[in-house]
Amino acid sequence: MRVDVHAHVIVPELLREPWGPRVRWEDGAQIVELGGREIRSAVRDFVAADAILAAQDEAGIDHVVLCPWVNLLGYDAPAGEALERCRVQNAGLAALQAAHPERISVLGTVPLQDPEIAAGELEALMAVGSFAGVEIAASVNGIALGDDRLAPFWSAAEATGALVFVHPTTNAFPQPIFGEHYLFNLVGNPVETTLAAAHLLLEGVLDAHPGLKVVLAHGGGAITTLRGRFQHRRPDSDVVGAIRRFHFDTVVFDAGVLGALVDFAGADRVLLGSDYPFDMGDARPAEVVRALGLAPEDEASILGGNYERLTARA
Repeated sequence: MRVDVHAHVIVPELLREPWGPRVRWEDGAQIVELGGREIRSAVRDFVAADAILAAQDEAGIDHVVLCPWVNLLGYDAPAGEALERCRVQNAGLAALQAAHPERISVLGTVPLQDPEIAAGELEALMAVGSFAGVEIAASVNGIALGDDRLAPFWSAAEATGALVFVHPTTNAFPQPIFGEHYLFNLVGNPVETTLAAAHLLLEGVLDAHPGLKVVLAHGGGAITTLRGRFQHRRPDSDVVGAIRRFHFDTVVFDAGVLGALVDFAGADRVLLGSDYPFDMGDARPAEVVRALGLAPEDEASILGGNYERLTARA
């Protein structure tokens, strides 16, 4: 089974909320309004389940894992309000999964600006059984993911077996250059993921919680490429082995880059992803995997087997 683990959705329930986004189509283009901004980078349907599944059919995908648009994770609201926003969104995600159980899985959201509340909400989500895990941003209002304040969340993530998908915020760097040439996306997004992974690694979060299932967006950014520098800085630690504890999606757009990732991390650590519905998404993600010419069992693991294994319930 081919499973796309990196795809985004705006659940219809959010469109009815005063703080939610507004989505419209004009001259064949989808426009998403949020916080006074118009966003045109979502080039395929962001809301309608039937349209999303039709796009997955066209891409040759059997099952899609839908998660929130990172701008809607709710970190910009006070914790109590954020919890209510998360619950509205999670209810919508659960409804999508219930309506299409053979085609859709979901990753929820928790108010990570209050780690204790987030931990409790994660435990509740995973107890319901509708959720494969949660999506979190690469930082939380400037707090790095390895910060001690987030320890309750990481403990809950390990205890529940939740898949934790780390996605860049898309606007972490204020330098004007990131406003040019789409660099906030081309460079900024993978750099954010790299920083998040590096901080988790160097703060010992993976050592403290060896059962964590952390998936890094966009092939992990540059974390694998920089492994020699990290190992040089920490000569008495197995930094390279620690990096291999992460899981990585395939959204890198290049067979050579993906092949190097598989060679380093192992086929059991790489999962198919598309970044649907964005212009920087891969409309046919399985093709770059097949271009590697892997052994059949390794190809099958990346295309869907790894996701099924990571989310299997005892």
